[in-house]
Amino acid sequence: MTYPVTRPTDTADTHFGQTIADPFRWLENDPRRDPEVADWITAQNALSAPYLAGLAGRDVFRQRLTTLFDHASLTPPVKRGSSYFFTRNSGLDNQAQLFVRDGVEGADRVLIDPNSLAEDGTTALAEWAPSADGAHLAFALQEGGTDWRTLRVMDTATGEILEDTVEWARFTNIAWNADGSGFFYSRFPEPEAGATFDAAIDGHAVYFHRLGTPQAEDALIHAPSPGKSLVHTVDVTPDGRYLLVYTSALTGGAGLTVTDLSSEDRTARTIIESFDDSWTVLGNVGSKLFLSTQKDAPRGKVMTIDLAESEPAFVELIPEKDAVLREGSAAVLGDRIVLSYMVDARTRVERYRLDGTPEGLVDLPGPGTTGAFHGKAGDDEAFFAFTSYDAPLTIHRLEVAGNRTAVWAEPDVALDLDQIAVEPHFYTSKDGTRVPLFVVRRKDVTGPAPTMLYAYGGFAISMVPYYSPAAMAWVEQGGAYVVANIRGGSEYGSAWHHAGRRGNKQNVFDDFIAAGEYLKAEGITSQDGLAIHGESNGGLLVGAVVNQRPDLFAAALPGVGVMDMLRFDRFTSGSMWVQEYGSPAVEEEFRTLLAYSPLHTVREGTPYPAILATTADTDNRVVPAHSFKYVATLQAADLGPRPHLLRVETRAGHGAGKPMTKVIEEIADIWAFAAEWTGLEVAMPD
Repeated sequence: MTYPVTRPTDTADTHFGQTIADPFRWLENDPRRDPEVADWITAQNALSAPYLAGLAGRDVFRQRLTTLFDHASLTPPVKRGSSYFFTRNSGLDNQAQLFVRDGVEGADRVLIDPNSLAEDGTTALAEWAPSADGAHLAFALQEGGTDWRTLRVMDTATGEILEDTVEWARFTNIAWNADGSGFFYSRFPEPEAGATFDAAIDGHAVYFHRLGTPQAEDALIHAPSPGKSLVHTVDVTPDGRYLLVYTSALTGGAGLTVTDLSSEDRTARTIIESFDDSWTVLGNVGSKLFLSTQKDAPRGKVMTIDLAESEPAFVELIPEKDAVLREGSAAVLGDRIVLSYMVDARTRVERYRLDGTPEGLVDLPGPGTTGAFHGKAGDDEAFFAFTSYDAPLTIHRLEVAGNRTAVWAEPDVALDLDQIAVEPHFYTSKDGTRVPLFVVRRKDVTGPAPTMLYAYGGFAISMVPYYSPAAMAWVEQGGAYVVANIRGGSEYGSAWHHAGRRGNKQNVFDDFIAAGEYLKAEGITSQDGLAIHGESNGGLLVGAVVNQRPDLFAAALPGVGVMDMLRFDRFTSGSMWVQEYGSPAVEEEFRTLLAYSPLHTVREGTPYPAILATTADTDNRVVPAHSFKYVATLQAADLGPRPHLLRVETRAGHGAGKPMTKVIEEIADIWAFAAEWTGLEVAMPD
């Protein structure tokens, strides 16, 4: 294969006495302003697009993915007043629509249809929140995959879009005050002209926007922290009394500042100063807050604090268990506390009285995962989603006091799920750590098969069981789809996360390599049939392990990956990742980063697996320069005969908001590429 010529330069940096060449640094330039970079992207796509289009299984995957994605997908409704707000994608819509149902038995009405806003389907509904009475809706639209947001407001009765416009919101929630006169949100300062794509992440702050007023009059609620890369997210307790500002340095923890909006002075009180441990408010009853935390409890516990007391103090209500309390999936509902626990990456939901007395389990359809519970204290009605590797996402309604669940919305999928087997396994990593993984395959596939191995391994993000039409497209062809719950996530609490971050990052790679070795040793994967896939931090994972064990894999699919570990902190939100990875400016941490950086550890002269790297031109979270420089380095090296290609999506970002048509086309490409190099025989099902 003849690759496009990438012009090398003599650019280099000196780190602690060591000179590091960076010959393709010019690929960091914004292609909107640098024609040479734009031409390079065009040349890469001109090579990869016809190659991928010509693969034997590509059209079959595209057709089957179209069929498998073609089922309704809803989110649990949010109840405000007598109205229920939820999103719905009928299956093949490029973007989900926002609906409102007037009353539990009322008719559904479309409020926002992003599919009508852009011909190419790249305008998506992002964050949204109705006011407490449901009269107004604040919402954000995402254009072309960017992380920047513009917030607007709708009158939900008439559908009228008000003149209120809030710009430069990013990494934000939307939280209304109790009387519906306005909402809280998070934003950055306006970037310099022409610098929106690569603007630095500095000055994140919380503001309040009052309806009917210009953004210039928005009140600063929580000021930025000079010299610190922090993110401030905002929420309001369901009764509207307390404003909550979480401050995170992306360490897996957050500080917490609380303001009593019912008081006259509205003095902000920082009740958690450290960013080291997770703290999440589950709800409140009057002045008493219920919180989950991993402070002195790596697997999580529940605490209370009464803010009406003269010297408020935390009191343990529900102690730490062997299971892991899941962040974001617990709440005060009705007159109960509902907690989601994770046991070997699967969810168990427990009920408690407000005094901490246990009341048994919430019945679930089977082993799988629940999402957040939508409800509030004093209201007996709540909603939640359930899914698993073999169970499409279904919305359930919970009667809290009676502990009765009923299906509220259930999809109909074009696949016989009774023929799918989900097998939990455990394997041993290099240092003896026991790691779980799940194997998904057809029940009639019992011998070695081409395998897609997926993992993430960072930022305390757990890989929980969920239904994936993409995975099913691979499985129905006779392949195995495997998810490894490697360290760096929080499957076993904060200790599992810390065992895979900063100086411990090599544990993540060892876990993933050990998973591949286990799959071959157990006869699950054919000897030259292992493909690996990961995105973002998972793209870093794929790039690193390919360099460390190129012999283990037949194909590698790094998506939107963090590939340059010596300069990651210089691009957009990269400065926030120092807490996860370490800093290139600290010598000991620089040595650690250099040892695994995918860009810097390519092994010249060693046969490599087939590699298809994917990225997007408007990804301003993990900028595409990471993938550009990585692929240029691969193509310039002697790595054997297998192809090393780049696929660059246009008008797409880090993943959120990507149109369904682009999703299907990209998965068809990467699955066909993996099938070609793992030996998966692809055919249209009978």
